Amino acid sequence: MSHAPTLSVEGFFDPATHTVSYLLLDTASRACALIDSVLDYDPKSGRTRTDSADRLIARVAELGATVHWLLETHVHADHLSAAPYLKTRVGGRIAIGSHVRRVQHVFGTLFNAGPGFAEDGRQFDRLVDDGDTLELGALTIRALHTPGHTPACMTYCVDDATQRAAFVGDTLFMPDYGTARCDFPGGDARTLYRSIARVLGLPPDTRLYLCHDYQPGGRDVQFVTTVAEQRRANVHVKDGVTEDDFVAMRTARDATLAMPVLMLPSVQVNMRAGHLPEPENNGVRYLKIPLDAI
Repeated sequence: MSHAPTLSVEGFFDPATHTVSYLLLDTASRACALIDSVLDYDPKSGRTRTDSADRLIARVAELGATVHWLLETHVHADHLSAAPYLKTRVGGRIAIGSHVRRVQHVFGTLFNAGPGFAEDGRQFDRLVDDGDTLELGALTIRALHTPGHTPACMTYCVDDATQRAAFVGDTLFMPDYGTARCDFPGGDARTLYRSIARVLGLPPDTRLYLCHDYQPGGRDVQFVTTVAEQRRANVHVKDGVTEDDFVAMRTARDATLAMPVLMLPSVQVNMRAGHLPEPENNGVRYLKIPLDAI
């Protein structure tokens, strides 16, 4: 039996949103998945660009890879997804956790999206439930439902004969920064603690690939850690922190946080699987800003 590694991961950091997108590759078949992609957006001008996504496309071409999946760990509130753009350029199926329906209902109401906006997740190609598997060449991706930051948060776990990996979205950050906020609609600190316990119950050598790094203290960008390191050193949930202590800390901290700069643009796009609103009769697309509603 061969023990040659077939799992390869590359991260692509976007400094504007502190987001890390990933290229997950099965080196045997050249099948790949692109995880948590970014569509560049300037909130001052309202202009979009595809520079970040084009970096992924160029790397896919360089590797001679075939994109099978465009995975979203959740409906992001800090950047716009480039999944539809990537799908038109390199293919792949857009997948997200099935609880996205709850997110669509909440934000469809907030943005008064109207009857034309389906709240059943049909904008995505695949809705994933806890324990579902996605095939990627010789690799099998296993979905782990990890709500708390949002109801639809999903961790994607994958391994080969030599390593284990988990893409945790916003659930955890590097040990020196802690954990995700829980004050968005549908978020819950107690639920997040229990979700993190599931992640930290994975084998200690599992590599955790994070969706963001905010470089506390101005340190260099870091976005890969391990279960063992999180359990030893995470400033919010290292071993010994009780559920009640975490809930108290997380609730108090969240009360001090401002909304993400791109929350309103991001959510109304990402709840549509990254599709921008349809153009109006003048050919221009518009985003909505609900006043005094949040």
